[in-house]
Amino acid sequence: MNVPAEAARDNAAWCDLMCRAHGRPGTFTGRAWTNPVRTPPFYPDAVTLSPEATAADVLGRIDAGAGATVKDSFAVLDLPGFDVLFEAQWIHRAAPEPAGAPWEVVRDPATLAEWEQACFGGETTGLFPPALLTEATIVYGRSGGAVLTATGPAVGVSNVFGADLDATWADALATAAALFPGRPLVGYETDPEPALHHGFTPIGPLRVWLHP
Repeated sequence: MNVPAEAARDNAAWCDLMCRAHGRPGTFTGRAWTNPVRTPPFYPDAVTLSPEATAADVLGRIDAGAGATVKDSFAVLDLPGFDVLFEAQWIHRAAPEPAGAPWEVVRDPATLAEWEQACFGGETTGLFPPALLTEATIVYGRSGGAVLTATGPAVGVSNVFGADLDATWADALATAAALFPGRPLVGYETDPEPALHHGFTPIGPLRVWLHP
């Protein structure tokens, strides 16, 4: 398994799942996932899937005007007119040992709304529509919550939140191990240190570009 490419593919699948839940599906090619219309807040209009992807592979397939964002999964693109919004690290961890799930799977719209409130601190409402409940594994407990996406050999871990990130990552790993035993974990973080303390390793840089 090409781990950075698998991490990028899983993340693109999660972005597409979110867009489909909002009635805005994207398109996959060998080099990129793209969406021709503006995506929901916090989600990019394109995600590259190969280090061979070029600006032409993404910019001609999205609304590349003001507000457009591109996740450059291998930090190699040159996007004229775009600025770097932030940089981050892909992370990977071998499958944790199952030890029971401290978090519950969110299964109803009311709990999903509560999860969204806790995750984003009230910044947004309705970003996570109930349609996601049948597509993604959204988990929640006393120490925080996360999204788990099992779209391929690895399980993506994203939207990790909690007041005590050490406890949060410990519970995220335990829950992933219980729900998806034997599966390695991937994701990305702008600050990977809390995840690295729980066995993750950095596997490559990424950039998110914004057209101002």
